[in-house]
Amino acid sequence: MGETMDTGPGPGGPARPLPAEAAPFDAIGLSRMLLRSIRSGALATLDPDGTPFASLVTIATDMDGTPLMLLSRLSAHTRNLLAEPRCSLLFAQGGKGDPLAHPRLTVVGRAVQTPEARARERFLARHPKAKLYADFPDFGFFALAPDAGHLNGGFAKAATLTRDQLLLDLSDVQPIVAGERGAVEHMNADHADALALYAAGAGGEAGLPWRLTGLDPEGMDLMAGDRTVRAPYPERVTDMGALRKSLVAMAARARATGADA
Repeated sequence: MGETMDTGPGPGGPARPLPAEAAPFDAIGLSRMLLRSIRSGALATLDPDGTPFASLVTIATDMDGTPLMLLSRLSAHTRNLLAEPRCSLLFAQGGKGDPLAHPRLTVVGRAVQTPEARARERFLARHPKAKLYADFPDFGFFALAPDAGHLNGGFAKAATLTRDQLLLDLSDVQPIVAGERGAVEHMNADHADALALYAAGAGGEAGLPWRLTGLDPEGMDLMAGDRTVRAPYPERVTDMGALRKSLVAMAARARATGADA
């Protein structure tokens, strides 16, 4: 089940994954779902002598999909990144059976420290227990600026992605950027029933205390305990009015689906 078998034999050498736009499946959609739904992954950095060093880290995403990490300067991977920012992150979806049958995404880029308040807010919303140590002096938030992505969606499903295919363009959605925090707080405080509907409509388990951890122009990120769900909107939204209309439509559709079940 090696990745060199994913796209058939290539001329004069091993097979190469197709560009995402040429793949016979939704490589961009699957990659963005993995970015938004996986909360921990393998971070690969370079030791000073060039030796690859892999470690486990917790992950969140900025609104555009940029991976975010909270790292301690006492850790080997942080020391490596401060000296050489090139790195990669593996987002792997678990499940029953053969681990290689489940999708995974490797994002390659450069990690840089980020002072952005939004990075802190979104990371701690995704990892509430990190509030216990986020303000320790040796900890800091890092963003992985992607250069490219490599997706393996399971057997015979491989594709490469550009930075623009991994990340969302936020240039035309400033009302969503500005209104995200208030909308998240409002939904969590007053609309737990609707969040449960959104989670169920996206395949989440019923009866769990789902809460909203973030939203963006394409969808919402929901979490209950250690479970996550990505709930996409019917279509991309660019302002809060369009967002409200999408949420009403999603709730109605989830209720109708539940009634028909």
